Amino acid sequence: MPPLANRGRRLVARIIDFIIVAVPVAVIMNVLVGWVDYTSTSSDQNGKQATVSGVTLLVYFLYEGLMLTTRGQTVGKMAMKIRVAMLANGAVPAGPPGWIRAAVYSVPEIVPCCGFVFWLINVLWCTWDKPYQQCLHDKAAKTVVVSAV
Repeated sequence: MPPLANRGRRLVARIIDFIIVAVPVAVIMNVLVGWVDYTSTSSDQNGKQATVSGVTLLVYFLYEGLMLTTRGQTVGKMAMKIRVAMLANGAVPAGPPGWIRAAVYSVPEIVPCCGFVFWLINVLWCTWDKPYQQCLHDKAAKTVVVSAV
Protein backbone atom coordinates (compact mmCIF):
# COMPACT_ATOMS: atom_id res chain seq x y z
CA MET A 1 0.00 0.00 0.00
CA PRO A 2 1.28 3.53 -0.76
CA PRO A 3 2.19 5.82 2.16
CA LEU A 4 -0.54 7.66 4.04
CA ALA A 5 -1.52 11.04 2.61
CA ASN A 6 -0.37 14.22 4.29
CA ARG A 7 -3.11 15.90 6.36
CA GLY A 8 -2.45 19.22 4.63
CA ARG A 9 -3.10 17.65 1.23
CA ARG A 10 -6.31 16.13 2.58
CA LEU A 11 -7.47 19.54 3.79
CA VAL A 12 -6.70 21.28 0.50
CA ALA A 13 -8.49 18.49 -1.41
CA ARG A 14 -11.61 19.04 0.73
CA ILE A 15 -11.47 22.78 0.12
CA ILE A 16 -11.22 22.21 -3.65
CA ASP A 17 -14.15 19.78 -3.56
CA PHE A 18 -16.24 22.16 -1.48
CA ILE A 19 -15.66 24.98 -3.96
CA ILE A 20 -16.45 22.68 -6.92
CA VAL A 21 -19.77 21.72 -5.35
CA ALA A 22 -20.85 24.72 -3.28
CA VAL A 23 -20.27 27.56 -5.75
CA PRO A 24 -22.36 26.19 -8.65
CA VAL A 25 -25.07 24.86 -6.31
CA ALA A 26 -25.29 28.19 -4.47
CA VAL A 27 -25.55 30.14 -7.71
CA ILE A 28 -28.20 27.82 -9.18
CA MET A 29 -30.21 27.66 -5.95
CA ASN A 30 -30.03 31.39 -5.39
CA VAL A 31 -31.36 31.95 -8.90
CA LEU A 32 -34.19 29.47 -8.25
CA VAL A 33 -35.18 30.52 -4.72
CA GLY A 34 -33.77 34.04 -4.62
CA TRP A 35 -30.62 35.37 -3.02
CA VAL A 36 -30.23 34.42 0.62
CA ASP A 37 -29.56 37.21 3.11
CA TYR A 38 -27.54 35.34 5.74
CA THR A 39 -27.78 38.32 8.12
CA SER A 40 -31.58 38.30 8.18
CA THR A 41 -33.57 36.39 10.79
CA SER A 42 -36.87 36.36 8.91
CA SER A 43 -38.53 32.98 8.47
CA ASP A 44 -38.50 33.44 4.69
CA GLN A 45 -34.70 33.90 4.69
CA ASN A 46 -34.23 31.02 7.15
CA GLY A 47 -36.24 28.76 4.84
CA LYS A 48 -34.18 29.80 1.82
CA GLN A 49 -30.96 29.26 3.76
CA ALA A 50 -32.09 25.79 4.86
CA THR A 51 -33.06 24.87 1.30
CA VAL A 52 -29.73 26.00 -0.17
CA SER A 53 -27.78 24.23 2.60
CA GLY A 54 -29.80 21.02 2.23
CA VAL A 55 -29.37 20.89 -1.53
CA THR A 56 -25.64 21.62 -1.18
CA LEU A 57 -25.26 18.74 1.30
CA LEU A 58 -27.21 16.38 -0.95
CA VAL A 59 -25.14 17.29 -4.02
CA TYR A 60 -21.89 16.94 -2.03
CA PHE A 61 -22.99 13.49 -0.77
CA LEU A 62 -23.78 12.36 -4.33
CA TYR A 63 -20.55 13.87 -5.73
CA GLU A 64 -18.39 12.25 -3.07
CA GLY A 65 -20.17 8.88 -3.20
CA LEU A 66 -20.06 8.61 -6.99
CA MET A 67 -16.44 9.72 -7.28
CA LEU A 68 -15.19 7.44 -4.50
CA THR A 69 -17.06 4.33 -5.63
CA THR A 70 -15.88 4.68 -9.23
CA ARG A 71 -12.37 6.20 -8.96
CA GLY A 72 -11.40 6.30 -5.30
CA GLN A 73 -10.76 10.02 -5.78
CA THR A 74 -12.68 13.27 -6.01
CA VAL A 75 -11.45 16.10 -8.20
CA GLY A 76 -9.79 17.68 -5.16
CA LYS A 77 -8.02 14.43 -4.31
CA MET A 78 -6.87 14.09 -7.92
CA ALA A 79 -5.43 17.60 -7.81
CA MET A 80 -3.62 16.82 -4.56
CA LYS A 81 -2.46 13.38 -5.79
CA ILE A 82 -4.16 11.40 -3.01
CA ARG A 83 -6.82 8.71 -3.05
CA VAL A 84 -9.10 6.74 -0.78
CA ALA A 85 -8.23 3.05 -0.38
CA MET A 86 -9.73 0.14 1.48
CA LEU A 87 -7.68 -0.51 4.61
CA ALA A 88 -7.65 -4.25 4.02
CA ASN A 89 -6.24 -4.32 0.49
CA GLY A 90 -5.78 -0.81 -0.97
CA ALA A 91 -8.64 -1.21 -3.45
CA VAL A 92 -11.06 1.51 -4.55
CA PRO A 93 -13.94 1.68 -2.02
CA ALA A 94 -16.52 0.50 -4.58
CA GLY A 95 -20.10 0.01 -3.46
CA PRO A 96 -21.15 0.40 0.17
CA PRO A 97 -17.79 1.53 1.63
CA GLY A 98 -17.65 4.59 -0.64
CA TRP A 99 -21.26 5.51 0.11
CA ILE A 100 -20.82 4.93 3.87
CA ARG A 101 -17.78 7.20 3.88
CA ALA A 102 -19.67 9.91 1.96
CA ALA A 103 -22.70 9.60 4.25
CA VAL A 104 -20.78 9.79 7.52
CA TYR A 105 -18.95 12.85 6.20
CA SER A 106 -21.92 14.84 4.89
CA VAL A 107 -25.28 13.62 6.23
CA PRO A 108 -24.85 14.45 9.97
CA GLU A 109 -24.56 18.12 9.02
CA ILE A 110 -28.34 18.09 8.48
CA VAL A 111 -28.91 17.94 12.25
CA PRO A 112 -29.13 21.53 13.55
CA CYS A 113 -26.25 22.51 15.89
CA CYS A 114 -25.15 18.96 16.72
CA GLY A 115 -24.44 18.09 13.08
CA PHE A 116 -21.71 20.70 12.81
CA VAL A 117 -20.14 19.55 16.09
CA PHE A 118 -20.08 15.95 14.86
CA TRP A 119 -18.63 17.07 11.50
CA LEU A 120 -15.89 19.03 13.27
CA ILE A 121 -14.94 16.09 15.53
CA ASN A 122 -15.08 13.79 12.50
CA VAL A 123 -12.62 15.80 10.39
CA LEU A 124 -10.27 16.53 13.29
CA TRP A 125 -10.13 12.86 14.34
CA CYS A 126 -7.27 12.16 11.91
CA THR A 127 -5.01 14.56 13.82
CA TRP A 128 -4.72 12.17 16.77
CA ASP A 129 -5.68 8.81 15.26
CA LYS A 130 -2.87 6.26 15.19
CA PRO A 131 -1.54 4.49 13.19
CA TYR A 132 -3.68 5.23 10.09
CA GLN A 133 -4.69 8.90 10.60
CA GLN A 134 -8.32 8.02 9.94
CA CYS A 135 -11.24 10.39 10.35
CA LEU A 136 -14.49 8.90 11.66
CA HIS A 137 -15.83 8.60 8.10
CA ASP A 138 -12.73 6.51 7.27
CA LYS A 139 -13.25 4.29 10.30
CA ALA A 140 -16.92 3.73 9.40
CA ALA A 141 -16.00 2.68 5.86
CA LYS A 142 -12.73 0.92 6.80
CA THR A 143 -10.73 3.17 4.47
CA VAL A 144 -7.51 5.19 4.58
CA VAL A 145 -6.29 8.12 2.48
CA VAL A 146 -3.01 7.40 0.72
CA SER A 147 -0.70 9.01 -1.82
CA ALA A 148 -1.73 8.34 -5.41
CA VAL A 149 1.65 8.03 -7.06
